[in-house]
Amino acid sequence: MNELIEIKKKNKIAIMITIIAIIIIIFSLINICIWAWENSKSKKVKNKIDNMAIIIEKSGNDEEKIQEEKEILPTDPYWDFIKMNYVEVDFQKLLKENQETVSWITVNGTNINYPVVQHSDNEYYLNHSFDGSENSAGWIFLDYRNNIENTEKNTIIYGHSRENGTMFGSLKNIINNDWYNNSQNYVIKMSTIKENTLWQVFSIYKTPYTNDYIQTEFSNNNEFSKFINSIKNRSIYDFKTNIGINDNILTLSTCYGLNDRVVMHAKLIKKQER
Repeated sequence: MNELIEIKKKNKIAIMITIIAIIIIIFSLINICIWAWENSKSKKVKNKIDNMAIIIEKSGNDEEKIQEEKEILPTDPYWDFIKMNYVEVDFQKLLKENQETVSWITVNGTNINYPVVQHSDNEYYLNHSFDGSENSAGWIFLDYRNNIENTEKNTIIYGHSRENGTMFGSLKNIINNDWYNNSQNYVIKMSTIKENTLWQVFSIYKTPYTNDYIQTEFSNNNEFSKFINSIKNRSIYDFKTNIGINDNILTLSTCYGLNDRVVMHAKLIKKQER
Protein backbone atom coordinates (compact mmCIF):
# COMPACT_ATOMS: atom_id res chain seq x y z
CA MET A 1 0.00 0.00 0.00
CA ASN A 2 2.74 2.42 0.97
CA GLU A 3 4.60 1.60 -2.23
CA LEU A 4 1.50 2.42 -4.29
CA ILE A 5 1.10 5.78 -2.52
CA GLU A 6 4.78 6.50 -3.10
CA ILE A 7 4.44 5.68 -6.80
CA LYS A 8 1.41 7.97 -7.10
CA LYS A 9 3.36 10.79 -5.41
CA LYS A 10 6.26 10.32 -7.78
CA ASN A 11 3.90 10.27 -10.76
CA LYS A 12 2.27 13.52 -9.59
CA ILE A 13 5.68 15.13 -9.15
CA ALA A 14 6.74 13.93 -12.60
CA ILE A 15 3.52 15.31 -14.12
CA MET A 16 4.00 18.65 -12.35
CA ILE A 17 7.61 18.87 -13.55
CA THR A 18 6.50 18.04 -17.09
CA ILE A 19 3.77 20.69 -17.00
CA ILE A 20 6.19 23.29 -15.66
CA ALA A 21 8.72 22.36 -18.33
CA ILE A 22 6.07 22.68 -21.05
CA ILE A 23 4.98 26.07 -19.69
CA ILE A 24 8.61 27.26 -19.67
CA ILE A 25 9.14 26.03 -23.22
CA ILE A 26 5.94 27.70 -24.45
CA PHE A 27 6.84 30.92 -22.64
CA SER A 28 10.35 30.85 -24.13
CA LEU A 29 9.00 30.19 -27.62
CA ILE A 30 6.55 33.09 -27.27
CA ASN A 31 9.39 35.40 -26.18
CA ILE A 32 11.57 34.23 -29.06
CA CYS A 33 8.74 34.89 -31.50
CA ILE A 34 8.13 38.35 -30.03
CA TRP A 35 11.87 39.09 -30.14
CA ALA A 36 12.10 38.01 -33.78
CA TRP A 37 8.96 39.93 -34.71
CA GLU A 38 10.20 43.14 -33.08
CA ASN A 39 13.61 42.71 -34.72
CA SER A 40 11.81 42.38 -38.04
CA LYS A 41 9.87 45.59 -37.37
CA SER A 42 13.08 47.41 -36.42
CA LYS A 43 14.76 46.17 -39.60
CA LYS A 44 11.89 47.51 -41.72
CA VAL A 45 12.13 50.89 -40.00
CA LYS A 46 15.91 51.00 -40.51
CA ASN A 47 15.58 49.99 -44.18
CA LYS A 48 13.05 52.77 -44.68
CA ILE A 49 15.42 55.25 -43.02
CA ASP A 50 18.36 54.10 -45.13
CA ASN A 51 16.28 54.53 -48.29
CA MET A 52 15.14 58.04 -47.38
CA ALA A 53 18.26 59.43 -45.71
CA ILE A 54 20.72 61.32 -47.89
CA ILE A 55 24.18 60.80 -46.39
CA ILE A 56 27.38 62.10 -47.91
CA GLU A 57 31.05 62.03 -46.97
CA LYS A 58 32.23 65.61 -46.76
CA SER A 59 35.82 66.80 -46.63
CA GLY A 60 36.70 69.45 -44.09
CA ASN A 61 40.48 69.68 -44.34
CA ASP A 62 42.18 72.90 -43.39
CA GLU A 63 45.83 72.13 -44.09
CA GLU A 64 47.24 75.43 -42.84
CA LYS A 65 45.40 75.23 -39.52
CA ILE A 66 46.33 71.56 -39.12
CA GLN A 67 50.04 72.31 -39.56
CA GLU A 68 49.89 75.13 -37.01
CA GLU A 69 48.19 72.91 -34.42
CA LYS A 70 50.46 69.97 -35.14
CA GLU A 71 53.47 71.99 -34.05
CA ILE A 72 51.86 72.38 -30.61
CA LEU A 73 50.96 68.70 -30.08
CA PRO A 74 53.18 66.79 -32.53
CA THR A 75 52.85 63.36 -30.86
CA ASP A 76 49.08 63.28 -30.31
CA PRO A 77 47.40 60.49 -32.37
CA TYR A 78 44.79 63.14 -33.11
CA TRP A 79 46.70 63.78 -36.35
CA ASP A 80 45.81 60.34 -37.62
CA PHE A 81 42.14 61.24 -37.53
CA ILE A 82 41.77 64.96 -38.15
CA LYS A 83 41.82 64.55 -41.95
CA MET A 84 38.95 62.06 -41.96
CA ASN A 85 35.81 63.09 -43.81
CA TYR A 86 32.71 64.21 -41.99
CA VAL A 87 29.35 62.53 -42.37
CA GLU A 88 26.68 65.00 -43.45
CA VAL A 89 23.00 64.05 -43.40
CA ASP A 90 19.98 65.71 -44.98
CA PHE A 91 17.45 65.74 -42.13
CA GLN A 92 14.39 66.95 -44.03
CA LYS A 93 12.79 63.56 -44.64
CA LEU A 94 13.91 62.20 -41.27
CA LEU A 95 12.25 65.10 -39.44
CA LYS A 96 9.03 64.50 -41.36
CA GLU A 97 9.12 60.91 -40.16
CA ASN A 98 10.04 61.87 -36.59
CA GLN A 99 10.30 65.48 -35.47
CA GLU A 100 12.37 64.39 -32.45
CA THR A 101 15.33 63.52 -34.69
CA VAL A 102 18.38 65.45 -33.47
CA SER A 103 21.43 63.89 -35.13
CA TRP A 104 22.98 60.98 -37.01
CA ILE A 105 25.82 58.95 -35.50
CA THR A 106 28.34 56.59 -37.09
CA VAL A 107 30.86 54.61 -35.03
CA ASN A 108 33.76 53.09 -36.93
CA GLY A 109 34.17 49.34 -36.50
CA THR A 110 30.58 48.75 -35.37
CA ASN A 111 27.10 48.51 -36.92
CA ILE A 112 26.13 51.86 -35.41
CA ASN A 113 24.89 54.08 -38.22
CA TYR A 114 21.61 55.54 -37.02
CA PRO A 115 19.56 58.69 -36.61
CA VAL A 116 19.47 59.79 -32.97
CA VAL A 117 16.24 60.94 -31.34
CA GLN A 118 15.46 62.80 -28.12
CA HIS A 119 12.33 62.78 -25.97
CA SER A 120 11.43 64.71 -22.81
CA ASP A 121 12.62 61.75 -20.72
CA ASN A 122 15.02 58.80 -20.95
CA GLU A 123 12.28 56.16 -20.89
CA TYR A 124 10.20 56.62 -24.05
CA TYR A 125 12.75 55.34 -26.57
CA LEU A 126 13.59 52.33 -24.42
CA ASN A 127 10.47 50.71 -25.87
CA HIS A 128 9.52 52.81 -28.88
CA SER A 129 11.00 52.69 -32.36
CA PHE A 130 11.96 55.60 -34.60
CA ASP A 131 8.46 55.65 -36.10
CA GLY A 132 6.81 55.83 -32.68
CA SER A 133 5.59 52.23 -32.64
CA GLU A 134 6.00 50.20 -29.47
CA ASN A 135 9.03 47.95 -29.72
CA SER A 136 11.27 46.52 -27.00
CA ALA A 137 14.25 47.11 -29.31
CA GLY A 138 13.75 50.83 -28.69
CA TRP A 139 15.92 53.30 -30.56
CA ILE A 140 19.16 55.26 -30.27
CA PHE A 141 18.44 58.34 -28.16
CA LEU A 142 20.08 61.42 -26.67
CA ASP A 143 19.87 62.08 -22.94
CA TYR A 144 16.94 64.43 -22.31
CA ARG A 145 19.22 66.75 -20.29
CA ASN A 146 21.46 67.46 -23.28
CA ASN A 147 21.01 70.12 -25.94
CA ILE A 148 22.32 68.94 -29.30
CA GLU A 149 22.55 72.52 -30.58
CA ASN A 150 24.91 73.48 -27.78
CA THR A 151 27.83 71.06 -27.44
CA GLU A 152 28.08 70.38 -23.73
CA LYS A 153 30.74 69.00 -21.42
CA ASN A 154 29.20 65.53 -21.58
CA THR A 155 26.74 64.62 -24.33
CA ILE A 156 25.25 61.16 -23.74
CA ILE A 157 23.65 58.73 -26.19
CA TYR A 158 22.00 55.44 -25.22
CA GLY A 159 20.78 52.34 -27.03
CA HIS A 160 19.80 48.76 -26.25
CA SER A 161 22.40 46.04 -26.73
CA ARG A 162 20.44 43.79 -29.09
CA GLU A 163 21.77 40.26 -29.59
CA ASN A 164 21.43 40.56 -33.37
CA GLY A 165 23.84 43.51 -33.39
CA THR A 166 21.25 46.22 -34.07
CA MET A 167 20.92 49.46 -32.08
CA PHE A 168 23.95 49.44 -29.74
CA GLY A 169 24.26 45.65 -29.94
CA SER A 170 27.66 45.92 -31.64
CA LEU A 171 29.01 48.43 -29.10
CA LYS A 172 30.17 45.55 -26.91
CA ASN A 173 32.70 44.76 -29.64
CA ILE A 174 34.77 47.76 -28.56
CA ILE A 175 36.14 45.87 -25.55
CA ASN A 176 37.60 43.18 -27.82
CA ASN A 177 41.19 43.62 -28.96
CA ASP A 178 40.17 43.15 -32.61
CA TRP A 179 38.40 46.48 -32.27
CA TYR A 180 40.77 48.57 -30.19
CA ASN A 181 43.91 47.34 -31.96
CA ASN A 182 42.65 48.98 -35.17
CA SER A 183 43.29 52.73 -34.95
CA GLN A 184 40.82 53.42 -37.76
CA ASN A 185 38.08 52.65 -35.22
CA TYR A 186 39.01 55.50 -32.90
CA VAL A 187 36.70 58.07 -34.50
CA ILE A 188 32.98 58.75 -34.09
CA LYS A 189 31.24 60.83 -36.74
CA MET A 190 28.11 62.79 -35.98
CA SER A 191 25.93 65.10 -38.03
CA THR A 192 23.30 67.51 -36.70
CA ILE A 193 21.11 70.05 -38.42
CA LYS A 194 23.66 72.79 -37.76
CA GLU A 195 27.06 71.07 -37.83
CA ASN A 196 29.14 68.01 -38.61
CA THR A 197 31.59 66.74 -36.01
CA LEU A 198 34.46 64.29 -35.47
CA TRP A 199 35.11 62.76 -32.04
CA GLN A 200 38.28 60.96 -30.94
CA VAL A 201 37.83 57.97 -28.61
CA PHE A 202 39.83 58.12 -25.39
CA SER A 203 38.19 55.57 -23.08
CA ILE A 204 36.33 52.24 -23.37
CA TYR A 205 35.31 49.93 -20.57
CA LYS A 206 32.80 47.55 -19.03
CA THR A 207 31.51 48.51 -15.61
CA PRO A 208 28.92 47.36 -13.07
CA TYR A 209 25.82 49.56 -13.21
CA THR A 210 26.56 53.09 -12.10
CA ASN A 211 25.36 56.53 -13.14
CA ASP A 212 28.54 58.45 -12.32
CA TYR A 213 29.69 58.53 -15.97
CA ILE A 214 26.44 60.13 -17.19
CA GLN A 215 26.90 63.35 -15.25
CA THR A 216 26.00 66.31 -17.48
CA GLU A 217 26.62 69.34 -15.27
CA PHE A 218 29.77 70.34 -13.41
CA SER A 219 30.01 73.10 -10.83
CA ASN A 220 33.59 74.05 -11.73
CA ASN A 221 36.68 73.04 -13.69
CA ASN A 222 38.06 71.03 -10.79
CA GLU A 223 34.97 68.83 -10.70
CA PHE A 224 35.13 68.31 -14.45
CA SER A 225 38.84 67.50 -14.27
CA LYS A 226 38.18 64.81 -11.65
CA PHE A 227 35.40 63.42 -13.86
CA ILE A 228 37.73 63.25 -16.88
CA ASN A 229 40.45 61.46 -14.89
CA SER A 230 37.94 59.00 -13.49
CA ILE A 231 36.49 57.89 -16.83
CA LYS A 232 39.87 57.91 -18.58
CA ASN A 233 41.49 55.73 -15.91
CA ARG A 234 38.75 53.12 -16.33
CA SER A 235 39.70 52.48 -19.94
CA ILE A 236 40.90 48.97 -20.76
CA TYR A 237 43.13 50.44 -23.45
CA ASP A 238 45.42 53.47 -23.51
CA PHE A 239 44.46 55.56 -26.56
CA LYS A 240 47.21 58.10 -25.74
CA THR A 241 44.68 60.89 -26.18
CA ASN A 242 45.29 64.27 -24.61
CA ILE A 243 42.16 65.57 -22.91
CA GLY A 244 41.54 68.49 -20.57
CA ILE A 245 38.96 70.79 -19.02
CA ASN A 246 38.40 72.68 -22.28
CA ASP A 247 37.30 69.56 -24.14
CA ASN A 248 33.75 68.40 -24.82
CA ILE A 249 32.91 64.71 -24.35
CA LEU A 250 30.59 62.33 -26.16
CA THR A 251 29.50 59.28 -24.14
CA LEU A 252 27.87 56.14 -25.59
CA SER A 253 26.30 53.68 -23.16
CA THR A 254 24.59 50.30 -23.46
CA CYS A 255 23.81 47.25 -21.33
CA TYR A 256 26.13 44.26 -21.05
CA GLY A 257 24.21 41.37 -19.53
CA LEU A 258 21.82 42.17 -16.70
CA ASN A 259 23.96 44.32 -14.43
CA ASP A 260 26.89 45.72 -16.41
CA ARG A 261 27.34 48.52 -18.92
CA VAL A 262 29.70 49.00 -21.87
CA VAL A 263 30.76 52.61 -22.22
CA MET A 264 32.69 54.62 -24.79
CA HIS A 265 33.95 58.18 -24.33
CA ALA A 266 35.31 60.43 -27.08
CA LYS A 267 36.35 64.08 -27.24
CA LEU A 268 35.36 66.60 -29.89
CA ILE A 269 38.29 67.18 -32.23
CA LYS A 270 36.72 68.97 -35.17
CA LYS A 271 33.46 70.54 -36.28
CA GLN A 272 32.13 72.16 -39.40
CA GLU A 273 29.13 74.44 -39.59
CA ARG A 274 26.60 73.46 -42.24
